[in-house]
Amino acid sequence: MDLWLLIVALLMMCVNGVRGSIHEYRNEGFIPQSNDSNAFFFHGGSEGLYASKLHHSSSISQHTGNNNNPSLKGKSFIRFETVTFVRTKESASKQNEMQPNTGLVEAIILEVKDRKRIGGSFLKSNLICCNPGLAEAGSCKLGQVIIQKNEDNPEWPKRIQTFFAGNKEETKVDTPDVEINSTGMYYLYFMFCDQNLKGTLIKGRTVWRNPDGYLPGKMAPLMTFYGFMSLAYLVLGLLWFLRFVQFWRDITQLHYHITAVIALGMCEMAVWYFEYVNFNSTGHRPMGITLWAVTFSSVKKTLSRLLLLVVSMGYGVVKPTLGGLTSRVLLLGAVYFFATEALELVEHLGNINDFSGKTKLFLFLPVTFLDSCFILWIFASLSRTLEKLQLRRNTAKLELYRKFTNSLAVSVLLSIAWIGFELYFNATDPLSELWQIAWIIPAFWILLAYFLLVLICILWAPSRNPTRYAYLEETGDDFDEEGISLTSGAMVSGDVAGKLERKGLSAGLGEDLEEDKRE
Repeated sequence: MDLWLLIVALLMMCVNGVRGSIHEYRNEGFIPQSNDSNAFFFHGGSEGLYASKLHHSSSISQHTGNNNNPSLKGKSFIRFETVTFVRTKESASKQNEMQPNTGLVEAIILEVKDRKRIGGSFLKSNLICCNPGLAEAGSCKLGQVIIQKNEDNPEWPKRIQTFFAGNKEETKVDTPDVEINSTGMYYLYFMFCDQNLKGTLIKGRTVWRNPDGYLPGKMAPLMTFYGFMSLAYLVLGLLWFLRFVQFWRDITQLHYHITAVIALGMCEMAVWYFEYVNFNSTGHRPMGITLWAVTFSSVKKTLSRLLLLVVSMGYGVVKPTLGGLTSRVLLLGAVYFFATEALELVEHLGNINDFSGKTKLFLFLPVTFLDSCFILWIFASLSRTLEKLQLRRNTAKLELYRKFTNSLAVSVLLSIAWIGFELYFNATDPLSELWQIAWIIPAFWILLAYFLLVLICILWAPSRNPTRYAYLEETGDDFDEEGISLTSGAMVSGDVAGKLERKGLSAGLGEDLEEDKRE
């Protein structure tokens, strides 16, 4: 019940933040820098943006929010929509209403590679704001942020100035859209140097757009990837369905579980693809579609891990049921689903600045712990299953499980190596300068899950020889199945009975059943 309440609470927190590339500011305050810099700043957002395909000097209509407008085709820009600064009444009352400029707030847009051009580092100073000494030397203008212009592109970093008038408490940013003509990771900061503006708040929003739509740069390749994976799951589903129909008389319960995972995978990839297409077209993440995509993803991840676990336990191969372990398996699956759902909600429904790193870490750790539990339980179960098959001399099934174990071990090693790469990637790229290849991080896990599913489909594919992998109640699996006749069910039953009589395995069958009950 507590987990449900957590998910509902997270969902309610995310409702107002389903904006994606639209950064919203809700009466938020400016943060003071160190004492010697004498500046206040607010982080307005950051995105990877591609250069406009068509370069125009004219501005784009500020009231256009639809991707279908011809003026937006091929454009990459940052738009200020109703961005308003609100200073305190005390600060406003100190000003003369006849004065035109009584307070300055600057919006600074810069590419991450030019971050050292902000502040007085090129003047061998730690100051962010210009002081009288630097102003007298002609290095900057008093009361403004110090910016070293790029000689190759003198207009950048971009400075947008907004002044308070007289003793008014509010002022609005009034500027044309800022067109992006160079591919890069862009940051937006709002800053002021006037100590009298202390306590000023910001509200409104900015819209960031790429040439082909509103998807952030690091997410754009994932739209194509999800489309490709939708086709991959469709092909796998068709092949599995044909095999399923061809040998429908020999279908086991495990085959239905595999079918369910394939179907969920197809739905998950298709819903994510359409969610990204809609996001790219409108700039908004549709909450309904996104919620369905998140839920499909969580259910599929849970069922995939449960499938690996029950296969490792020998379900349908070494034993007909899981016995007393069923409740524990279902409990682990339920807890994993809720933990994954909560994490996915935060990652995909929240606005970029809605949740802190600590919140995400708090939700990420339980998922990591549960994944570790799955891995340990899977390999412990595989060890017991292999041992049991060796004792029973089931060479066909033993070979099957050895292939499965080796493949799973390789996937775990790849996962560990990729986790190490992911940690290194995030540690060495704190400013997202490698945003153009960041999409490969989530793509790897999707591909790995797909190839593991393909492996299970190959190893446990329906065939006319169900004894290759299916549990036979008559035998207790205590013989070499390679000698079983494949001509008819009656002949199989006759051979089974003969083997049981010759080997006297009735007692062994009883022991296996007792073992299953204890498990």
